[in-house]
Amino acid sequence: MFRTFKEALASALSVTGRSLREVTASADVSYEQFKGFLQGKSRSTNVDDAIKVAHAFGVSMEAFMAGQISKPSTIAIAGKVGAGAQVPVFDAYAKGDGPQVECPPGLSPHGIVAVEVEGDSMEPMYSAGDLLFYTRQTDNGIPSDVIGHRCVVEDEDGMGWVKQVKAGDEPGLFHLISLNPGAQTMWNKRLKWAARVRLAWPSDLARKV
Repeated sequence: MFRTFKEALASALSVTGRSLREVTASADVSYEQFKGFLQGKSRSTNVDDAIKVAHAFGVSMEAFMAGQISKPSTIAIAGKVGAGAQVPVFDAYAKGDGPQVECPPGLSPHGIVAVEVEGDSMEPMYSAGDLLFYTRQTDNGIPSDVIGHRCVVEDEDGMGWVKQVKAGDEPGLFHLISLNPGAQTMWNKRLKWAARVRLAWPSDLARKV
């Protein structure tokens, strides 16, 4: 069945749930031009821009025209994690029932958890509203390979944090380091578990669905 580029674009936007503004920004083409194109104010667009738009959906021009666009994989946002702000246990939703965010490129959605940063103690690395993605290796204990790294952790009081984890003054204790010079470091805390941050996504790039 023959489809026009306009029909293919409208279909791709519908299937993926992406906005035209986000797609044109990703493709580095004119939003106003493509908005007018979809509204019928212009009848055509140039081939180079059309190819850029197809690539913004992660497919070739041929696949784009054939409608070979799949709905993007998503990851559930488990809740918020404190970066200075004190946030209770952040597994606020039943598994998979939380708000969803499109899986970032290059990251498999399997076994990945996302949490939203609250507070500014990890500035300038992480800002409030940013999403952090991690994989929990264990429900109990602190793997040795997390020491010295930025991690999502749960302390003995059930509070969730994002901090740099360092060994404490005694076995079983850990220092939770803030990157913001104006924020306090938490000394000699007991932790239930810790998981290294695999990816941080600025809030303005996250596509919640």
